[in-house]
Amino acid sequence: MNRCAGFCAVAFLAAFTTVAAAEVRTVWLDDLELGLIKQGWGKATAKKSVQGKPLRMQGKTYDRGVGSHAAGSFYVELDGNTKRFQTSVGVDNNSNGPGTISVTLVGDGKVLFRSPVLKNGEAPAVIDLDLTNVKLLAVRMDDGGDNPNFDHVDWADAKFTVEGADPKLVPRTYPHEEKVLRTPKPPQEPRINGTRVTAVRPGSPFLFRIAATGVRPMQFSANGLPAGLALDQGSGIISGTLADKTPATHKVTLVAENAHGKAERELRIVVGDTLALTPPMGWNDWYAHYDRITDAMMREAADIMISTGMADVGYQYVNIDDCWMTFAKHKDPKRTGPQRSDKGDILPNAYFPDMNAMTDYIHAKGLKAGLYTSPGPLTCAGCEGSYDREEQDAKQFAAWGFDFLKYDWCSYTKKAANKSLEEMKKPYIKMGTILKTLDRDIVLNLCQYGMGFVWKWGAEVGGHCWRTSGDLGFELDRYHDVARRNAEHWEYAKPGAWNDPDYLLIGYVGAASEMGEPIACSLSPNEQYSYMSLWCLMASPLFYSGDMTRLDEFTLNVLCNPEVIDIDQDPLGAQGHPVVRRDDDTEVWTKPMEDGSLAVGLFNRAEAEQPVKVAWSEIGLKGKQRVRDLWRQTDLGVFEETYSVPVGRNGVMLLRLWPEK
Repeated sequence: MNRCAGFCAVAFLAAFTTVAAAEVRTVWLDDLELGLIKQGWGKATAKKSVQGKPLRMQGKTYDRGVGSHAAGSFYVELDGNTKRFQTSVGVDNNSNGPGTISVTLVGDGKVLFRSPVLKNGEAPAVIDLDLTNVKLLAVRMDDGGDNPNFDHVDWADAKFTVEGADPKLVPRTYPHEEKVLRTPKPPQEPRINGTRVTAVRPGSPFLFRIAATGVRPMQFSANGLPAGLALDQGSGIISGTLADKTPATHKVTLVAENAHGKAERELRIVVGDTLALTPPMGWNDWYAHYDRITDAMMREAADIMISTGMADVGYQYVNIDDCWMTFAKHKDPKRTGPQRSDKGDILPNAYFPDMNAMTDYIHAKGLKAGLYTSPGPLTCAGCEGSYDREEQDAKQFAAWGFDFLKYDWCSYTKKAANKSLEEMKKPYIKMGTILKTLDRDIVLNLCQYGMGFVWKWGAEVGGHCWRTSGDLGFELDRYHDVARRNAEHWEYAKPGAWNDPDYLLIGYVGAASEMGEPIACSLSPNEQYSYMSLWCLMASPLFYSGDMTRLDEFTLNVLCNPEVIDIDQDPLGAQGHPVVRRDDDTEVWTKPMEDGSLAVGLFNRAEAEQPVKVAWSEIGLKGKQRVRDLWRQTDLGVFEETYSVPVGRNGVMLLRLWPEK
């Protein structure tokens, strides 16, 4: 027997395996797990456009590739042995509109390719990337700088040339980030938080809970409280009706005291016609519970708002969205039944047996209650709307004790005579006028997705805040782009008039596309800090819309930093916006504050940590500035001309600057 036979056989097998491992082959993008591609509309589709039609750009049809939609993103895990990525990318010819897109590809934090704006009918961008040694390819699809309408993205003939393991699509939170708690624990002594100014119309009932952190029990007092209002010293709830109905501003000194110390703060109570002098704050059930919402869940949310300390930093509204009414048809028979009574009053479903009792429960905690309807015949979910019953419904909502109304366009499209501005305003003028005649203050939220440049006329028709874009639940991973679009309208924001980019969707939220059960938010920790920072800089309404029963320490640390919330609730009412954009990855936002300070957000949108720098001259400042880190509530020192700091992947450094005298 050949003594070498066994050894030679093993050696041959090892050599063969090495050659096989080094074999160059093609892996097509359309063969990967496309469900991990996140996009604002539709689902990524193999070998078809996002509409399910043939992939077609500039008149050429492609057999292989992926149809997607901007804005969107995906992440590809590699093993360092992928050699190339090749594709032609552009706007699908069958998008039925003037779509515009741009794409950026980043390998291990380094930009490998950035396209110009690509338009329907124009030549696609041809991409041929060397991916040698790259471990993570991040792909971003942007809307071309306008809006996401018709932005159907084709990745034609998209393929990887590999020698090692197959590329693999991975969730967008990759790579893993630790959930670092930046917000310090509240001190034991009292700190009064939340809004510094509140409003009431002459003759309307008044309700205000003093928001204060610190060890309980705590005693409250209020110096200068106008006649007709009373304070419960144990709970800090101020209620009643002002005896003097003359328009005026009452300056009240609030005091909170416990065994560890004492805090004072001025509150201005403005009697007049304008409500929501600072952006409303609270919770809305939609993205957590959809058509599963019940009276019990609303009461539980109110309880949790108190027990978690959310109310102690300024959250005050507990709002129900769609699906509190009866359905004509529903899988749950307890949600079906007559839509209105014999008198024409709108009817809640069986899960809401007593609306008055529910609002009384919420009000007893010093919180306020909100409701939802549509100016059309049906709501978005298919429940009874308020069309042709506006006054009757508004009076019913007031009688039930609601303080906030979300008025969602939905089926009104079928009733509008045309798409003119006059028709867009019409239903909101009608409801806004009715609400002003009621004996109860109801904040009006116009939910009509930014149509007709609503930011220009929302306040004129009686609105206090208005959505400037579509539902964020469909493009959560593009929250920063949504913020940029919202911030374009900064000049129209002021006390009583707020641009609304939709809710805070962190913690546990359900998929909007399928009204799903709550699951963990897909945003990384850095992104959640950035998201909250943007909403506060924009003076946006702050409505958390996750599952209140699953609030964890990290989510509360993002939602409940009083110094960050102070930026949102500043009485000056200015909306922040980006003032410096050096490229697509770094930008500086500013927001002027009532006390003369300046809130500054340094944002890094890159896939790796990098320094972000701001020069005082770029943001209208001169001389020395005292700089404070708001998330960590730490003074950083005095800086004369510039400030620079490393900012993590998709992260933020949120600052407040005061002139150093």
